[in-house]
Parts: sequence; structure tokens; C-alpha cells
Amino acid sequence: MPTLELQHSILRYVQNLNETQHNPEDWSDWLPKIGCPVDSNDKTAVELEVFPDRPDLLSHETLAKASRSFLAQEEADVAMEVLEGDIEMDVDPSLRKVRPVIMAAVVREVDTGSDVEEKNDFIQSLMDHQEKLHLTLGRKRKFSSIGVHDLSSLSPPFRVITVPPSYSFVPLAETERMSIGQILESHPKGVEYAQLMSELDRFPVILDSNDDLLSFPPIINGDHTTVSEKTTDFFIDVTGWDERACEACLLLICLSLAERGGVVESVRVTGCDGNSINTPRGDERQHRVPDRLIRGILGLEMSTEDLSEALLRMGGRLDESRTVTDGPNKSERWGDCAVGEQEHIISMPRWRSDIMHPIDIVEDIAIGYGYENLPKEMSSVHIDAVPLQSSNLIRRFGESMRACGLQEVQSLTLSNEADQFEFTRWPSIGSKTTIANPITSEHTLLRQYILPSLLRLLAANRHHELPQRVYELGSVVRDARNQERGAWACAEAGSGFSIAKGMVQGLLRDLGASTDEVEFASTAPNLGPWIAGRGASVSVRGQVVGEFGEIDPLVSSAFGLKSPIHAGEFDLGALGELIPDPVI
Repeated sequence: MPTLELQHSILRYVQNLNETQHNPEDWSDWLPKIGCPVDSNDKTAVELEVFPDRPDLLSHETLAKASRSFLAQEEADVAMEVLEGDIEMDVDPSLRKVRPVIMAAVVREVDTGSDVEEKNDFIQSLMDHQEKLHLTLGRKRKFSSIGVHDLSSLSPPFRVITVPPSYSFVPLAETERMSIGQILESHPKGVEYAQLMSELDRFPVILDSNDDLLSFPPIINGDHTTVSEKTTDFFIDVTGWDERACEACLLLICLSLAERGGVVESVRVTGCDGNSINTPRGDERQHRVPDRLIRGILGLEMSTEDLSEALLRMGGRLDESRTVTDGPNKSERWGDCAVGEQEHIISMPRWRSDIMHPIDIVEDIAIGYGYENLPKEMSSVHIDAVPLQSSNLIRRFGESMRACGLQEVQSLTLSNEADQFEFTRWPSIGSKTTIANPITSEHTLLRQYILPSLLRLLAANRHHELPQRVYELGSVVRDARNQERGAWACAEAGSGFSIAKGMVQGLLRDLGASTDEVEFASTAPNLGPWIAGRGASVSVRGQVVGEFGEIDPLVSSAFGLKSPIHAGEFDLGALGELIPDPVI
């Protein structure tokens, strides 16, 4: 959860620009009401936490705007005024497979402060806002990344192309030219985000009409476009893979600058698909919310006036309350507006990317109305829980294991090469998902097998009494896709192949497999953790669903174990497909 430290001096400056008084004491009261706990608040700064679902509250300016609405200091404006600009940006078709979503905007005449100190505070605040958006909406710059430039140093129009790794420019805060290859290998920002470009042989750059580089997204800007205390006109570019995240980032940066008196202008962007659009859009989004949903969730009848006031406090607007005349005759989902029902047409700002469903509107209404004012009643909304077919399989697998005296455990999904493949002698299945910045050498990749985790668990408990009998149902990652698997391991005197086979037969019977559908076959020597001749694969209807057997002492020793162990691991997805659910 992002933590912010907001300076009261900056908040006061922004509020004064918007003809509003800033009272620091009020912020300890209203912030928790919108879900932002306050850690501290003194004469200098307020420190608070912002939940990830509210990326629109990550800067001095946007929070100042939210405060004016919530404290009823001004009527909320759900739209942002965007003038049509004359700057164009052309995107080369090669960006389609490199970084396809590209947007831009211009903001002019921004009041950045009255002296050098205030201007520097503004620049630092803008940079902090940018990085917070990179972390949240941008998912560490993968979904979206932002470039902010001094417009006066640029020569429109702009174009976005791809270049080879030998292409060079002077990066931000540097004095010498560096090639893209050098930046990715040695520059701190290049090293940090190099994994985003690991599969590329050509790289995106944004150039102006003089072929001067603005940005190498998502890594770093060019040095000559650096924002300084003299900057009043800004050019913003946003690039990425997720259109919704890119739009929200662009709008929120524009909103922050508009709060300082900036005039937002659109940029004509011709995308890699050849279509041209003006970005950003400043108009609001409309939502249809059934009155039934509000009554059912909140447990009260709200008047039009109360509803309108609650929405205004949250920066929204009630446009109309009416009877539905078109649509389904019966509501099948919470958000359906059925014919004959009362519905509310509600406008919310486009930068509120967290609002994706009518239930999100209801949550905003509850916050604006005040949770303390809601009646103490149970919600009347009836929610039907339909169990997943996979949950029945997991339940029956667990019941079979527990019937054999095993205890369920839950281990980390993180593992390492040695445990997963070297010690167990299992091959990697497809591509491995490695951790770019692992905290420890023991947690360097996402596991492909569960059994090594259980052997590590037994090793950690090797000084305790035997028997130790455990199982786990969990996820593995193969070829960047989650798969569900189940495994067990029993450290006990008398462990052997026959006991393991008996457990497998009991498991398959409990899952509903017919005896004539099941086949056993010896595993190849030194392929898997089994003693040669004491390991077997299990097939159902000719498809392998798992392995079991007696653990080779060499494998046990690699994990620091000395006791006899029998174990097994199964593919839950395959079991679910091949064995009909006897319950359903």
C-alpha cells in the first residue's frame, strides 16, 4: 500500500490557487473517512497510506481536489477541460509488438511556485507522483510508463519509432552519450527495468522533428527535455501495454498540472494501427446503477438529495433518476437494470479508473454518505455460492490424504533450480519463471513441482519425532501458466513402494476412477527422485497423471534427510478432466 508524505506548504499553495483555505487539522479527520489512514499529521506534513484501488489520490494536487469535494468546499467537476491542440504524434507500425499503447498531452501555463524553493518542491512532488503511478497503475512500468518533458525544448511534431541497441543519446542527468545497449547494461534505470525489454532486438524511442530524443520508454528520458524551475509548459507521453492504465496515468498527470492552473491540450496521435485519436479525453463516464442495488447493499432508502450529496463529496454527479424502459425483464446479475425498476444515471470522472462496476459506485456512495450514518442491518442482497468443480476435486483429494493420516501444509510457491531440478532429477517443463531481483538464493524462481517443497519442510523438521506425514495442494508455474498439483511425502520407519502404491490406489478410488482405467508403469532410472525400480508413473485412460515411489537416499541426502521416505505428486487438472465427478 503506497505511503505518502504530503507537505502542508504545497497543499496550501494548491488550495490558494483554487481559492480555498487549507486547514491541516481537517486532514486527520477526512482522510480516514475515504480509506486513507493517517500515520502522522503535524504543522509541516501529513503522512498517510493510500489503498491500491485509489490511484487518483497519489499526489498533492489530486488529493487537494478530492478534499475540496469531500469537505463541500466546491462543487465537483466530473470532467476535465481539454482544448484541441495542434501538436501531432505519429507511431510507426513496428511499435505494434514492442509497446503498442501510446498517448500524449500538452499542459501550458502551469503555476509551479513563486520562488525557487517552491518550484523545486513542485518538481520533486511531480517526480514522486510519476513514480507512484509507475508502481501502482503501471505495474512497475510494464502496463504503463510516463515521460514528462519541458515543451519549450522540443520541436513538434513527434514520431515514435524503433531503433537498434546501438542507437545512442544523452540520458537524463548524464553528460555523455550512451547507446541503448549500454543503458540497459550499466545505467541504474536500465538495469532496474531491463527485464521489460529482454526479448526485444529493436527498442522504442520518441523523437521530435529535429530527431532529438524525448524518451526511451519505459526506461529513461533524454537529458535536454529535463523539467526545470523555468518550465511552465509540459509535454507528457504515456506508453505501455494496457490502454486503461495508460489513459488513467495520462489523465492524472494532467489533472495534477491543471490543479495548478495549467491548460490541458490534446495531442493528435496516429497509432501503430493507422487510426488517429485525440488524447486525452476529458469527458466523464456515465454509469447505470439500479436503485435496488443501493438499497440492498446499504440497507436504506436514500432520497435523491442524499444520493446526490454523497456522490458530490466523492467527485461524482447524479445526472438523472428514472424508471427503466428497456433492457431485461428480470435482473439476473447485481448490476442489471430491469424494466420497471428505478435506476440512477451517475457520472464519474474518467480518471477514476478504479470504478469498473456499479458496485464500485455503491461503495463511493457509502463513503460519501458516511459509514457511521448507515443503519445497523444485515445486507439484504442474496448471494448464491456455486461451488467450482475443481473445489470438489481438491476436497476429495484432501479427504483421502487425511484418511491416511497425513497433515496438510502450505509452503511457498518460490523455490530454486537445485531443489526443483538438480536434486530431484526432474526436468524443467517448458519455460521457467525466474525472479528478476530475488531476496535470497533459495527463492529464485516459481516452482514447477510441489514435492521438493515438502522435502524441504521435512528437512526443517528432521529433529522431531517420526513419523512425519504431510501433503500439499497448491499451484505451480509452467510456461508462465498456473497449474494445480497435489503431492505428499511420508518420513517413517517401514516406508516403501508398496505403502505408496496402496495410498495411490486408495486416492484414485476416492476420486472415482475405475480400476480398469488405471495403469502403472516403472519410471526410467535416474529420472525423478525415486530409487531405481521403486518408482512408478500412474496413467488414467492412457494419460499420465502423476508419479509415486520410494525416495532415493541420494535425493534425501541432498535435502539433509536420512529417514526412509515415500512420496508422490499428481496433476490435479488432469485428474479432474479424466475422472468424472461422482458428486455431480
